[in-house]
Amino acid sequence: MILGHINNEATFPLPPIIQQGLEFLKALDLLQIKPGKVDIDGDRIFAEIVDTVTHFKEESKPESHQKYIDIHYLISGAEYIGVSINTMDNPIYRPFAPGKDIQFYDSVRHENLVELFPGSYLILFPQDIHRPCCCLQEPVSIRKVIVKIAVSEI
Repeated sequence: MILGHINNEATFPLPPIIQQGLEFLKALDLLQIKPGKVDIDGDRIFAEIVDTVTHFKEESKPESHQKYIDIHYLISGAEYIGVSINTMDNPIYRPFAPGKDIQFYDSVRHENLVELFPGSYLILFPQDIHRPCCCLQEPVSIRKVIVKIAVSEI
């Protein structure tokens, strides 16, 4: 997991494909772009623009991915993402299905909430179980981008 802000340069070198994802976020007018999938470079790297409403943590299941790294970038609103290390002993709610890069868990141990605010991002790797779009006090509307980067490109 890497937490950062789009206006701050990383203090350590990032893989070029992750840097490409961050440059994509800097270059677009993200308030004007329509929700949906945006092609950056085929299956290597793409983005999903999402308008949604946050929910209470208990209303969703934690998830993980095998094939893609996520960059969750908040454009507007406030979001908390639950994050925990995959200790390989979390009860699985829905396993990976053929053609789907998502597995859901009933629960996870050692979950921490990370606050995202406009301009901040969270890079999540396959070992990072996460629960996006959470709120602490009341649901709010958010606009965010999830950049998906193929693990095979790292």
